[in-house]
Amino acid sequence: MPESMPRPVMVRAFALEPGSEVEPHDHEWGQLAYASEGILVVSTPQGSWTVPPARAVWLPPRMEHAIVIPGRVAFRSVYIDRPLADAMGASCRVLSVTDLLRQLIRRAADLPLEYDPAGPDGRLMQVMLDEIMALREEEPLHLPMPADPRLKRIAAVLMENPADRHTLGALATLAGSSERTIARLFVAETGLSFGDWRRRLRLIQSVERLVEGEAVTTVALDMGYESPSAFIAMFRRTLGSSPTAFLGR
Repeated sequence: MPESMPRPVMVRAFALEPGSEVEPHDHEWGQLAYASEGILVVSTPQGSWTVPPARAVWLPPRMEHAIVIPGRVAFRSVYIDRPLADAMGASCRVLSVTDLLRQLIRRAADLPLEYDPAGPDGRLMQVMLDEIMALREEEPLHLPMPADPRLKRIAAVLMENPADRHTLGALATLAGSSERTIARLFVAETGLSFGDWRRRLRLIQSVERLVEGEAVTTVALDMGYESPSAFIAMFRRTLGSSPTAFLGR
């Protein structure tokens, strides 16, 4: 990466191996992190975002972030200079990538960093920027992380074993608090009830494993669902399609 943006919009392409990690960092410009193949897990102080190929995550300027690569990834980053990036808002979010944007990013990755802004390359970048500005948010792939130490202990237990069947009362006792207090804090700090947070965690970890090629039945049982059909019903209700259709997109 250059130390400054040579143009208002820039695209870089990287091939990343399984297990790769990008250490926490930030920069002056905004970033749309996208994988044309594979999956990204992007973490910021606001939470964790899971990014399959049909999605991208928006990172505003000066937002510290780290990236984990569970499997092989064809990584594409769109960098947007601050005056333009500010129009995208100051919060991270997962966005649904259109077929048109996918092709524009692929083409833009081949352009020189110092392309002619007044020529065809500059017009392509402007169309790509317009398409990014119009992207639709995909909230279910965001896992907001709590800050309270008691909630963080509970979150760590569930992230380690998403199939854990302990009740909120049992987990509250483990964290040294009351069930009522933990329930109230989950809503206050994450915007989700404890049950919704746990379901969101299971969904996100499921997507990560499905994209890597694991069988629906295996993932369903490992996530604590009694049957694949119950898992598929949850998946369809939350993301609007079955796991097979989701992966096909």
